[in-house]
This record gives sequence, structure tokens and C-alpha cells, in this order.
Amino acid sequence: MKTYIKLFALSSLLVLGACSEDFLENEPYTDKVTENFYKTPSDAFEGLVAVYDVLQREAYGTQLIVSEQASDDCYGGFGIADPTVDLQWDRFEYTTDKDMNALIWTNSYLGIYRANILLENLDKVNWGSQTALKTQYEAEARFLRAHFHFQAAKMFGDIVALDHTVTTSEFQLPRQAPEVTYSLIANDLKFAADNLGPENYSKPGNANYGRITKWAAEAYLARTFLFYTDYYEKPDLAGVVTKAQATTYINDVVNNSGHGLVSDFANLWLAASFENFAGEDNTEMVWAVRFNGSGKGNWDLHEGNRFQVNIAPRGGAIGKYATGWGGATVNPLLYKAYEPGDTRRDATIISYVDEGLNFDAEAREQRQYTGYSWKKYCPITNAAGVAIVEANGGNFQIDNYQDYAIIRYADVLLMAAELNLGTNQVLAQANLDKVRDRAFKNTTNRKTVNKENIMEERRLELALEGQRYFDLIRQDMAVTKTAIEKNPAGSQFAVTFRPETLGWFPLPQSQIVLSNGTIKQNPGWN
Repeated sequence: MKTYIKLFALSSLLVLGACSEDFLENEPYTDKVTENFYKTPSDAFEGLVAVYDVLQREAYGTQLIVSEQASDDCYGGFGIADPTVDLQWDRFEYTTDKDMNALIWTNSYLGIYRANILLENLDKVNWGSQTALKTQYEAEARFLRAHFHFQAAKMFGDIVALDHTVTTSEFQLPRQAPEVTYSLIANDLKFAADNLGPENYSKPGNANYGRITKWAAEAYLARTFLFYTDYYEKPDLAGVVTKAQATTYINDVVNNSGHGLVSDFANLWLAASFENFAGEDNTEMVWAVRFNGSGKGNWDLHEGNRFQVNIAPRGGAIGKYATGWGGATVNPLLYKAYEPGDTRRDATIISYVDEGLNFDAEAREQRQYTGYSWKKYCPITNAAGVAIVEANGGNFQIDNYQDYAIIRYADVLLMAAELNLGTNQVLAQANLDKVRDRAFKNTTNRKTVNKENIMEERRLELALEGQRYFDLIRQDMAVTKTAIEKNPAGSQFAVTFRPETLGWFPLPQSQIVLSNGTIKQNPGWN
């Protein structure tokens, strides 16, 4: 049996065809994973690009928007006549669309699948004297495999961990214990951290910006360590990485990566500081998913950031903000959580009243209007009031071009503060101070470093960046329930968090059916 036949069958189970017809029917790509393709380093590079390519699918509105809607910082939003699935993500309901999380599952396994294909074929390449290149490609592919596993695991809990492309006898694998998945994740990230060189690609014009670095791998190890050890109440990361090791890794990023904070927080975000925008390849970006507007309205390409239209103001451009669908309206409590003088508030959130913008929610058919929406990632208009992406010949739905920041240096500092608690309190305090000093542009608003203050700082610094929900559930269900159920805005915003779900999202029903019963639904969602 040819390899491509096996791969098509795999896509029916774990990828479920939702990776789109263009992937399943792309014969040239299918041919490239047969035994006759991987011969040269350039072939291997093409395979690596195919793994990276899956990252852009995360911007369709999967983990980022779903987790923010589920958190205490956002509601469902969108339009009054839109489907109710976004309200269900916000309210922890599971009624109208039993496949509501299918894209999260299928995108993750598409990325895992492509990474495994490359890793299994690296030894077939004639590397000649370029053995270091082989190690680099393996490290990048293993990092990405870890990333895709973590994306699924932090949403669904127990998943099917795959370190190889499955055979026909494995098409109905059961989910595995978390230590199995996280052991694979940890080993992959550790390999990347220990085998990539010291290069820092976050420099203006660097052609490799967006590729995995040693520093991204070390930071991702720390992120995974904190989530796993907190949520599962374990002393180490699946027996692979100790707390001392995780702390050494994150301190290495702080001290030796060459990354740093952009001086003004607002300059990180195009809609917050267009004139002084730091650029997406700035020193603070430890790792980001890259996008561009080259698709020019071609729905068959996936180069643009398709997430941005989801959270932009509904019903037409307003002020400098381009139009979108009005999803994930911002909870007023997040806006009010920022202290006076904190520059992050107005760089993170659009306040229509405070900015003198007459947003008529009824005329725009905005559901769950709060007066606040996302400024981070919001597309913008030019001086004539035309969306920049359209002025450049693109489609406002699919050709937005802002990169998605997965790890910023500010996050590194906060993880380092957390990991150094109790062992190097001076260093922990210094790391927290750097984040707050930048936020207030002075040194007079510092707070004593402790777990509570770090978690609140993470909420404010990383708001609307896809971290908040997971920071809540890794504390415990009581903390999560208390935060999410705070409701300042009336019955249409009421949310009841259900601890019986353990914080996990419902699995796509289609995957349960395809598994023939070997995969069971998560607790609380039956």
C-alpha cells in the first residue's frame, strides 16, 4: 500500500476532512509524502514549510477566540441574527452544534500528522555535509509537533498523543493519560531547546523571523511546565523536566536571548499606535505566527489572518477601526481592572464612549454590546476611512495581515517571576517590576511579587492573547468559577461555569463516532 493511501485514511479519522478539500485533493502534496520524495535537503525544507503552514489555520477563530469567550474577559458577541454557538462557548453550553470544536481538533492533528511525516523521512534525505541542518529541521518539527499537541491538550484534556503516523490497525486509538501526552511534549520541546542555536530572528527584515528558535523552545517549556504542574498538581513536567530545569530554561531566555521589551506597550499593536508601530518583527516577539495580505481575495490561499475580522467593530468602520463581525465583546470588568496610569488599558481595548465613537449597537445589530471591544489585532482604516487591507487590493475577511503573537518577552518575564518564586525572590521581583515599569512608564507602581499578583499581571499584560482561560483553570475550578461568573452587565451576560467539566471543552461528536466508542466525551458534556 502506498503511503498516500494510508494518509488519506488517517485524515478521515483524526483530521475528518475539515482540513479542507484542497488539502485532501492536492495530489502534488500527496505525492510528496511517498517514499520517492524525500531525497534532498530542499525536499526536507519543503516538508518543514508544510508543517509551519498549519499554523496559519489557527487564525480562523479557534483556540484564541474560543478560549477568550470562555474566560471572564469576553462574552460571545457577534450579531443578533448569528448562530448561537458563540454564546454557547461563553456560557458553557453544548446544544446546537455538536461539532462546535471540530476545527480545534482537526487543525491540531493536521499539524501533528505533517510533523510526523517529515520526522519519519529525515533519514531518507542525502544530507551530505549538512548534518547540522538535519538536526535543525528535526528540532523545528518536534517543537511544532509539541505545540499542536499542547493546543489540543489544553482544550480537551486527555487526547491521542502521536509520535508517528498511525497504521490502519491504529485508526481507533483511545485517548491517553495526560502524562503520556505531556511526556511527548516535554521531550520534543527539550530536544528543540537543546539542539537549536542561539540565533534570535526577531530583528527587522530578518528572513527567518517566525521560525522556531532555542529561545521559543525554552519559553514554551516553561509555559507547558506551569500549566501541567498547576492543573494536574504534579511536581515536574511528566517526569521529563524538573522545576529547577524549567527555571533554568526560562532564566536563560531572560538573560541570554537578546529579546527585550518594546519601550511603549502601545507600539506593539497596530490599532493602538499606527504612527509608532514597532513592527511585527520587533525584539519582544519571541515567537509569532506570520501572516500577509498576498492572497488578494483568493479564498484558496491561507496567507492572511482570518481571525481579525471576527473581533473588529460590527456594522462598518468606525473611527480608525475597520469593520468586522463584532465577536467576543469585552467584559467591562477587564477595562476597569486596569489601574489609573496603566498604559495597557487603552492599547488593549476600544472604549467607544471614551474615544468619542458613536457606536449604535441596535443599528449595527451587535449582540451583547458592552461598550468595549478588542483593540489588539483590530484591523484599521486609512485616512480616507477605507480598510487598509481593501485599499491594498485584499478582502477584509481573509487578507488581514497582522501576526499572531504566541510568546512575547513580557510573558517570558512573568513566567520567570513565577518560576523563581521561593528560590530567587530578588530575581522574581525584578522580572515583575520590568513588566509593570513599562506599563506605567515609571517605577512607582510596583507590587510585591507573589502568585496572586503575578496572575493578575498576566491578565492585564496578556489580555486578549489567548492565555487568560488557561491561567484560570490551572489554578483550580473554584477560582475559575468565581472569576467567570462575575456579571456586571445584566441577564444577557449571565454565565454559569460548570466545574464538572473540569475546565475542558466538549470533544467534536464526529470524532467520538469515528472512533467507534474508543473516544469518550469529556465529563459534563453528555
